Amino acid sequence: MNRRKTTSTTTFCLRFLRNEADHSSSTPSRMRCQDLHQFGQKLVRRRLLEPAKDSESPTAPLNILNLVAFGVASTLGAGVYILVGEVAMFIAGPAIVISFLVAAVSSVLSGLCYAEFGTRVSWTGSAYLYSYISVGELWAFVTAWNLILSYVVVTGSVARAWSIAFDSLIGNRIFQALEGTFSPYMPYYLAKYPDFVALSLVLLLTGVLVLGARESVLVGKISTGINLSVLSFIILSGFIKGDLHNWKLTEQDYTLNTSESGDIYSLGPLGSGGFVPFDYDGILHGAALCFYSFVGFDDIVTKGEEAPNPHRSIPISIMSTVFICFLAYFGVSATLTLMVPYYQIQPDSPFPQAFIHVGWGPARYVVAVGILCFLLYRLQSSLFPVPQVIQEMAEDGLLFRGLARTHPRTKTPIMATVSSGILAGIMALLFEFSNLVDLMSIGHLLVYTVVAFFVLVLRYQPDWNLSKNEKTEDKIQMKPLVKENPLDSEPEAGSSKTLKSLWLPVSSSPTQKSAQIVYRCAFLLVLLLIILSLILAQWPSQVFSGDPVLTTVAVLLLLLITGVTAIIWRQPQDPSPLPFRVPALPVLPLVSIFVNVYLMMQTTSGTWALFGIWNAIGFLIYFGYGIRHSLAGNNHQQPPATSLHLPDS
Repeated sequence: MNRRKTTSTTTFCLRFLRNEADHSSSTPSRMRCQDLHQFGQKLVRRRLLEPAKDSESPTAPLNILNLVAFGVASTLGAGVYILVGEVAMFIAGPAIVISFLVAAVSSVLSGLCYAEFGTRVSWTGSAYLYSYISVGELWAFVTAWNLILSYVVVTGSVARAWSIAFDSLIGNRIFQALEGTFSPYMPYYLAKYPDFVALSLVLLLTGVLVLGARESVLVGKISTGINLSVLSFIILSGFIKGDLHNWKLTEQDYTLNTSESGDIYSLGPLGSGGFVPFDYDGILHGAALCFYSFVGFDDIVTKGEEAPNPHRSIPISIMSTVFICFLAYFGVSATLTLMVPYYQIQPDSPFPQAFIHVGWGPARYVVAVGILCFLLYRLQSSLFPVPQVIQEMAEDGLLFRGLARTHPRTKTPIMATVSSGILAGIMALLFEFSNLVDLMSIGHLLVYTVVAFFVLVLRYQPDWNLSKNEKTEDKIQMKPLVKENPLDSEPEAGSSKTLKSLWLPVSSSPTQKSAQIVYRCAFLLVLLLIILSLILAQWPSQVFSGDPVLTTVAVLLLLLITGVTAIIWRQPQDPSPLPFRVPALPVLPLVSIFVNVYLMMQTTSGTWALFGIWNAIGFLIYFGYGIRHSLAGNNHQQPPATSLHLPDS
């Protein structure tokens, strides 16, 4: 009896010890999973959204005409005066007009996606704000970090363009003095000489902003008037002095111009001659650079609070702005290539030199002065958005808190303004104008790609609509993704039922399962589009000439893309009404993503290196500081009394 009792006691103890051992061995892995889950939730948490306080001095409402005027003033800039010459001479020739068309199509697609994304929120803000309250913190940081890059580079490039135009007006004396002194010491990946004029200009305007200067509507209208007058004069001159033969140039014409000039090095490359001298690769590479000229139309979204019906007027204004700017760029680039053979264009000062070429010497001074006046205003206006984005990120805890410090009297974000001004000045000092254009284009193309992805995914989320007008003074909390994310939710049924739901959804309205399918398919599509864009950008001739390997891979990618797109198309969309909806979903956002990614692939390896370094610095800041100091993370621990909870994305 005692032996049996002892045996049962021993068995019980062994089982207890075995269970304890199993539990202790599973605890570390379970804790690791919990830590990983909590880390993932931090990346997708949303910020607390506070409705903007009523302004003490209400502004007059902006109608569509005023919004379009603001958009045109924000978009037309250095691209129309400096970039045109360089792209026409070295990259696309007369076919630059087609490059601008491709860039305009990309801008229209991005503008449509940007319009829907913006109208989902009833408060004014940037892509950073929309990303933060809709899809989470990490995406918002990536979007804002690259917006900062784009705005800073725009400022630096406009300063560099102003310096180039001014130097051309005084006979290139600055270039001659600085190049001879500094050129032997400058690395190949930097400019031929440091542009101290551009640096001084940026620092001077930064000081003006620190003192509390504000954008002037009157100055903006005067500057836009000067700009349109100069552009109209240039286009009319092209109709009068242009020659269609300059779109049909041959090697014989090139030889004749060489003998007349006596210096073959003063001419640009001939290519194959004709209208498309550098083949279609030149058109697409030119389109990637010409995209720079359309950046600025998204500034219209920041004026949403001043528009009486922003959900209607903002999309219309964005489309109208892109169309008007395309007409201006088309007319100016056609005029330049008709007035001057593309290989004789002076890239640093194309239009003043073009008037000398056609015998209208005095007109060059009028055009040059007009260009300088407009670029000066464009430089000032390009500096304004950067401190605002930096300050907002710092207030949210994603950047260092000190960057949100403001002057007690002028309410100017001093540290954000100074830091952005110094960074823009360094860009203008050390980099060539073309390198800055490439870097800015790739940054904005990434932002627009992310926005198109958001539009695609959010339309298929269950009951996702932020366009209601909440009239409350209380904080409105966007519910963090702590319950479940479509990316990591558990399967609701067996594998056979899951495969069936890909083509035959069980519900006519979005569910967590259908949202999960769209998320995964969208990520897969982005990956496939990146691979396809890389192949088409690197080996276009081999693909279209029937190379057995590359052509087969491209065809398989197209079939996969078509199949995955069809799966997304079969999923139910959110029926909630939106003030503006992108048509032809899911095709249009996917086309926008493909065009943007393909244009990004046209940029140089040096640009990608700089872009990678910039984003690496950003991720170090976010994972080293922002993720721990995020205001959204702190607020989620203390939910407010009045909150609006959204379903999980």
